[in-house]
Amino acid sequence: MGLRSFLILCFIAIGISPLQAKEFRFPALSPQKSIEDALPLIIYSTTDIDIISPVLRDFQQTAPDLEIIYHDIQSVDLYERVIAETNNAYKTADLVFSSAMDLQIKLANDGYASSYSPANRASVPSWANWRDEAFGVTVEPVVIVYNKAYFQGKKVPKTRSDLLDLLEDQSDELFGRIATYDVNRSGLGFLFLSRDIELYSATWDLIRAMGRNGLKTYSSTGAILDQVIQGKVVLGYNLLGSYALARSEREENLGVILPEDYTLVMSRIALIPRAAQSPTKGQLFLDYLLSIRGQTELTQKAQLNAVIPGIKGVKGQIQIEGRSLRPIKVGTSLLVYLDQLKRRRLLKNWQRALGPR
Repeated sequence: MGLRSFLILCFIAIGISPLQAKEFRFPALSPQKSIEDALPLIIYSTTDIDIISPVLRDFQQTAPDLEIIYHDIQSVDLYERVIAETNNAYKTADLVFSSAMDLQIKLANDGYASSYSPANRASVPSWANWRDEAFGVTVEPVVIVYNKAYFQGKKVPKTRSDLLDLLEDQSDELFGRIATYDVNRSGLGFLFLSRDIELYSATWDLIRAMGRNGLKTYSSTGAILDQVIQGKVVLGYNLLGSYALARSEREENLGVILPEDYTLVMSRIALIPRAAQSPTKGQLFLDYLLSIRGQTELTQKAQLNAVIPGIKGVKGQIQIEGRSLRPIKVGTSLLVYLDQLKRRRLLKNWQRALGPR
């Protein structure tokens, strides 16, 4: 049995559809024709291809002999794929880059990452580096989005308490038009929910109110933003602010709120897998991501705010400092709700709070 066939069977066995990953190729700018077996840089990432493409192309300017194969994957699938490939003694990606911070730290903590000290390590904030194995490379707020046309003349919720008050009115025209992540499928959504539970005492009241208002759940930020822009959904909760802010510049009907009670700040985490096909290529790309050039590209072209202080983007970098901002530290505290018993309990409480679906 060939590698591809085996992996397909392996993924199916653990519940992953091979079709859930989208593959994109970036041919080398100056191929090394004399090296027939030159390996490409392989990246697994949750970052949408249209967001990250300019960054990948700029990296190739610094490494023109490298082909890039980029796999756009959901966070849970990425996590399980790295484990499946490693445990079955096959090579995996050279670098994985995910917004699901907890799953990335679990990969590192469970021995699936290799240690590396990037060239610009000294500039990386201490909260964004865990044992030289997992590095935060962006700083991104978690936001509420809304349809401006629907809320014209209405009070826009600026805090979670405002949102709870709005939902408790149970307006018929609001029913079925509130959305958030499906925490069963979205590692990012699960992470944000777990942080809300720690920071907002009325989290379950809020989830129950969402359930009574016919909450809709999706596995990606883009899907929710599309629905809000079209007016099919009028409010989206706990979404990636980087994507939302970028879309709001093009879509005048999309409003974005950084909650005033507190705004979570997350970071995409990059690591080099222990079973990487070509770890030196992963190191090269990680060096680039944390370089001044790479951080500038992430901020200005991808609109993913830089983790390195002092780099300005289109609207200026979102600063960690601030009374209402709550950065999620890169570290083992992220693992609390990945304990299987605690995870099952949280998901059970989520389903109970939402009520019959």
